[in-house]
Amino acid sequence: MKHLRALVTLIAVVAMTVLLPGCGEPPRGIVLWHPYRGGEEAALKKGVLRFEAERGLKVTVLAVPYEAYLAKLEAAIPRGNGPDVFIGPHNRLGEYLLHRLVAPVGDAFPDADAPRYEPVTVAAITYEGERWAVPLASKCGALYYNPRLLPEAPRTLDDLAAKRDFALGPGIWPLAYESHTAYWHSALLHAYGGELFGAPASTEGGAGAPPGFAMTGEAAERSLDKARELVATRVVPDEASGDLVKTLFTTGKAASVISGPWLAGDLEDKVPYEVVPLPSIPGVGAMRPFLTVDGVFMTPEGAKSEGARALARSLGDAASAAERAEIGKQVVATRSYWSAQDGGGDAAALSPEAKRQRALLVAFHEASADAIPMPVSPAMNPVWVPAEQAIRKVLRGDASPRDALAEAKARYDDVMRTPPREAVSPAPLVVVVGLALLAAAFAVVRRVRAPGFRRELAASKPAYKYVLHAAITILVLVVLPLVAGAAMSFFAGTREEARFVGLGNYVEILTARGKPLLSHGSFYLTLLVTVAWTVVNVALHVSIGLVLGIALARPVLRLRAIYRVLLIIPWAVPSYVTALAWKGMFHRQFGAINAILVALGAEPISWFAKFSTAFAANVSTNVWLGFPFMMVVVMGALTSISKDVLEAAEVDGATRWQAFRLVTLPLLRPTLLPAVVLGSVWTFNMFNVVFLVSGGEPDGTTDILVSEAYRWAFARNAQLGYAAAYAVIIFGLLALMSKVLGRIGGGDAKEAI
Repeated sequence: MKHLRALVTLIAVVAMTVLLPGCGEPPRGIVLWHPYRGGEEAALKKGVLRFEAERGLKVTVLAVPYEAYLAKLEAAIPRGNGPDVFIGPHNRLGEYLLHRLVAPVGDAFPDADAPRYEPVTVAAITYEGERWAVPLASKCGALYYNPRLLPEAPRTLDDLAAKRDFALGPGIWPLAYESHTAYWHSALLHAYGGELFGAPASTEGGAGAPPGFAMTGEAAERSLDKARELVATRVVPDEASGDLVKTLFTTGKAASVISGPWLAGDLEDKVPYEVVPLPSIPGVGAMRPFLTVDGVFMTPEGAKSEGARALARSLGDAASAAERAEIGKQVVATRSYWSAQDGGGDAAALSPEAKRQRALLVAFHEASADAIPMPVSPAMNPVWVPAEQAIRKVLRGDASPRDALAEAKARYDDVMRTPPREAVSPAPLVVVVGLALLAAAFAVVRRVRAPGFRRELAASKPAYKYVLHAAITILVLVVLPLVAGAAMSFFAGTREEARFVGLGNYVEILTARGKPLLSHGSFYLTLLVTVAWTVVNVALHVSIGLVLGIALARPVLRLRAIYRVLLIIPWAVPSYVTALAWKGMFHRQFGAINAILVALGAEPISWFAKFSTAFAANVSTNVWLGFPFMMVVVMGALTSISKDVLEAAEVDGATRWQAFRLVTLPLLRPTLLPAVVLGSVWTFNMFNVVFLVSGGEPDGTTDILVSEAYRWAFARNAQLGYAAAYAVIIFGLLALMSKVLGRIGGGDAKEAI
């Protein structure tokens, strides 16, 4: 009875907490979320403190990691638990609007305040005639150059091209930037008059065609030709990542680089540098980078609060702008700050470091004047991915610009095509699910009515008490999410406007969306790649693990303990760290693998240019990660094999090979088969290696089912229902594979199922 009263009290407390939130609590004031760190965060807090002192309102400031920022906003704001105002990049406005996270800022940015901000930043936060944020700061690309290598600031790309072929010294690149990414290629694209996202370049849709993939036509083709020329003539290194660009510049191996203001924080005093706007292309025009504007956005609830609107307006005023520029090192959007800089201000009293920092900000401010605000449509990712695939194809020489762009446009159209038709009625699906539940209930009844069931149940009651908490945990953390995912697979559209399509997503997947069954990106082609990936990896894991496990189990081997520790290290290191390290080793120009090949007299390989080499790179990385597990399993299993059995085989005249094949291997089988099943499941779903090493390159051909499902969920217009259907099919395939392997292994592998 005492326990019952305690349980009732606990339930009452939980119910009051859930049903009566906020009762008896003081008003929470204004809540502000931001992703800033360091100087940016300090400057923001200083502006907030001044606002609190002036208005007498309490502001709660919460820093949220940038990587999780959008997800937390989407989870909190619709449920009334999020901020009143938040700071974010303007290019996510499309997603904010899609999920109903923002409202127009209203009198936080009245018409009278428009001259207060840089025109380009006002244009960035204006969408469909409404202002959705108070602009704070802008970010765009500019040219960093080393004055020791380039005494004069390069004005054109031809100036940089003239420095190639040892003009700067052996191994020094005139220019480095991430030429294979759409973001940085956009500067070239805009110089030629092209667009990445906007009204379609073709006339198929007519004058009123909705915005879409616009990287087509002569301007886009000429920009790709120019990018290929820069790489082919060794003006720019190929396949350069952001980290590689930074490393080349800091080590003096690149005379200039294209990057944003964030690079300055990593350079410090490692290398002398100056910053100027991007160079022009002779006879064409200036390179124009994309511009991102950080703004103060209002949530639907926050927009109703006069205090929240006043806070947003205050954060964009002249005093806050000066603090964010001087403390946070931001290229602020408030014009009065830059007017003061043009007048000279207190420049004579500044330290050399402060003068250098101010010159950096002025340079990026000048660069932002010609920059183009990034688009705000939620369809940006479906444009971005095929555009980058086209750029990579052209830079590798796999396709002409025209063919690559036509293919990219076709893939965009495929992703953005109309979802499956809405099902007339969910009745057929309900009937199927009802019949399945009825069959399950019938099986349970038969089991309950079986002789001895009640006796066995009574005898097992103590055991149920021990596993009850684990069963509830598994139900909440595993079973319910699986059920929710399976339910989502019957819907299409956004979470807010989902519509029931029944088995439409499954039909689309299993019919390859109406294309040939083995066409690019089809389920069946990806399944074949996934099966090959699993078979090759597991075979190598078992083979290498078996050899090393047996070798390390030999008592005559010296330093066995040291070898064991060294060989387990690949398993102990987080897989994403290993994947990124191996990706760097496979780099065509600067990777360790190609350095070894060149030292041996072979030609360097572009590992991610062909399916065979990209697949081999993925397999090599995953084998490095996976063989220690099998090695440990084998070593553990060998300890259970009696020496008497092996000695008996030796007495009978068996050779070492015969003893291994006829005695050791059969005795290892009961332990090895469950490990093979587990390893197969892990490998089948090894997302980290495929996504981080090859990234699906070339052209998505090395993607496996789980990475393909990820792309449908997060890179192809957020088709969550389609991705959920992929996940359900993957679950079914894994269940079937486990069952088949269990049958092959007989009773020895039952515990793996």
